Amino acid sequence: MSSSPQKKADMQSSVGDSLRVADITEFARMMKKLVNNKDFSDIKFVIGPNKKHIFAHRCILSARCAVFKAMFADKPEKDVPLVLSDMSSDIFLAMLEFIYTNCVTLSLNTATDVLATSLEYGLDELRDLCVDFLKENISVSNACDIMQAAVTYNQNDLKEQAMTFVEENTAEILKTKSFLEISEDTLVSIVRSSRLTMDEIDLYKAVKEWAKFSSAVNGKQPHEVARDAVKHLRLPLVSPDELKKLEEENKKDSFIPVASFSYAWKLHALKEGDKDDILSTCRHGTTTREHHKYLSHSKSK
Repeated sequence: MSSSPQKKADMQSSVGDSLRVADITEFARMMKKLVNNKDFSDIKFVIGPNKKHIFAHRCILSARCAVFKAMFADKPEKDVPLVLSDMSSDIFLAMLEFIYTNCVTLSLNTATDVLATSLEYGLDELRDLCVDFLKENISVSNACDIMQAAVTYNQNDLKEQAMTFVEENTAEILKTKSFLEISEDTLVSIVRSSRLTMDEIDLYKAVKEWAKFSSAVNGKQPHEVARDAVKHLRLPLVSPDELKKLEEENKKDSFIPVASFSYAWKLHALKEGDKDDILSTCRHGTTTREHHKYLSHSKSK
């Protein structure tokens, strides 16, 4: 059956409008020459505390970024520089590289800040590039920094990847300096996991080390800065002798709430676990103890 004249015309129009793409890499290389190029620029930025001058082109920034478009609309004067005093020049240039070329040069020193900037300026593709870069470069030394960035900027995929790495390398990571510098929210995200490869006594020591460091920075007592985190320590997993030792130590600083000890002693006395409470569930790295055979079941109520 032959096609109708209108259908043939539509097909020809469709073919005629077909997009053809040349070498994107070469395009990006040429466009990168415009980044911070004074020639033909029509906007100047004054960046950071050092007031570095960076040149750009309004039409490109406006077309690629709604935030810049609104910024230029509010300040149409072409001869007046825009001052961004809280922005690092390296991070700003990385963002411009992406805006001009759809590519970005990242390093472990810049990726987290570029991620923050991508969110501030609504550059979703740049955000995705930063997240992918951080996922691909997680290590023992930077896992907590990446985990912190994921929590701070609400990047769930990145948080999941970082958390998996922390779970697989818990002992090494919780000894790093970057672990001491995470927020309590990030610490809680870590301590809640059942897949940590660390025994509860060692985890308790790590949390207490974190609290001492954080208290020195914040000028608060250790039990104050770790109030939420310590609630996720699984005291029922330690033996009665270990629990007694922790309780004696706790008399000096009240680091762990009395209620946590009471709950642990209750399970020891009843010789049963609590199926509705994860605090009596062994983690992947929990050292086996005699009483654990009771924690795996719960008596009928």
